[in-house]
Amino acid sequence: MHVLFLTDNFPPEVNAPATRTYEHARLWVEAGHQVTVVTCAPNFPTGRVFEGYRNRLVSREVCDGIRVVRVWSYITANKGFFRRSLDFASFMAAATVAGLFVRKPDVVVATSPQFFTAIAGWAVGALRRRPFVFELRDLWPESIRAVGAMEKGRAFRTLSFLEMFLYRRAAAVVSVTNAFRDNLINRGIDERRVHVVTNGVDLVRFKAGPADAALAESLGVSGKFVAGYVGTHGMAHSLETLLDAAALLRGRDDIRLLLIGDGAEKNRLRQMASDKGLSNLLFVDTVQRSEIRRYLSILDAAVVHLKDTPLFETVIPSKIFEAMAMGIPLVHGVRGESAAIVAEAGAGIVVPPEDAQAIAAALVRIADDPALAARLGGAGREAALGYDRSVLAGQMLEVLVDVSGARGSARR
Repeated sequence: MHVLFLTDNFPPEVNAPATRTYEHARLWVEAGHQVTVVTCAPNFPTGRVFEGYRNRLVSREVCDGIRVVRVWSYITANKGFFRRSLDFASFMAAATVAGLFVRKPDVVVATSPQFFTAIAGWAVGALRRRPFVFELRDLWPESIRAVGAMEKGRAFRTLSFLEMFLYRRAAAVVSVTNAFRDNLINRGIDERRVHVVTNGVDLVRFKAGPADAALAESLGVSGKFVAGYVGTHGMAHSLETLLDAAALLRGRDDIRLLLIGDGAEKNRLRQMASDKGLSNLLFVDTVQRSEIRRYLSILDAAVVHLKDTPLFETVIPSKIFEAMAMGIPLVHGVRGESAAIVAEAGAGIVVPPEDAQAIAAALVRIADDPALAARLGGAGREAALGYDRSVLAGQMLEVLVDVSGARGSARR
């Protein structure tokens, strides 16, 4: 089977969509299938093209057996509704054209969170007369409204119409959460076409081991209890709450907070931290995918946090699985489905989002109770076995094989 996959995020970018697409595609290639990914020049979240790449009309490469076609797009930082919309629309147009020249795909997959990419997937599938599969990572445009970037006006209604159009035209929708699946079914989408394949973790790569002492020394956190947030610094994450927690922890010289990553809010957060004089908090720029495990290895607790809004009760931040697999206790500031996963596994302490006092208290509790930390970490490692990326990739592959009718075929 030949899978044509459209996504505007792909390695060397390190966000959740890029990682999931790469790991699934790599495993599908290992299973004997052909995968072509159409994407753009890596630039997320800063809007600056990564070193070694250019924003060219078209370029090609092979990554672990995956055929990668990169197309030109209008590139901007991950902020500002109008400019980001131009970014999405330009990739939609370029990906549609590129998809028409990919040789003999059996199925076309397009991933969100934004669905301009999904429009391209539907268009390529329709023009090539191939089934289109929508991988649903976010309830867009509702997620835009949830962070205050859009009101319920004409633009919102137009995007909502397009959203439902895509769900109805997809041969299958692969949702990353059960809550998203329930949402679609409640809105009239045939439940037989909506499948759930959650995010997961590469259990071979992310496993418990000794901390990277040299890295801890270079960051000045040797001998400290280190709590870290790893990921995008955006409007949805409300990371000023972590700064407030750091302020509450000033009296604990043994505790340090790391904020690792980049995003639209990072410069503002840096200024806030400077204004507050937070010497116990350190910002670290985005690290390469190959380096993420090193940084996780020095963490004694992993903080996961999103803005306190009902929509985010339906999401499952993929970073929880990597922390769990490495035996790192979680301080989980997200309500809903992901909180249930953490609580039922006993892998961390669930706190209300945007509650700095609760986050600070949870970190103190873990720092002061090694037995608790060991218990939470061990439970996380055990629970992570149920989110093995190789198993989940196989589940999604079954959906693609089913809709394409290409059972058992592997075309190189």
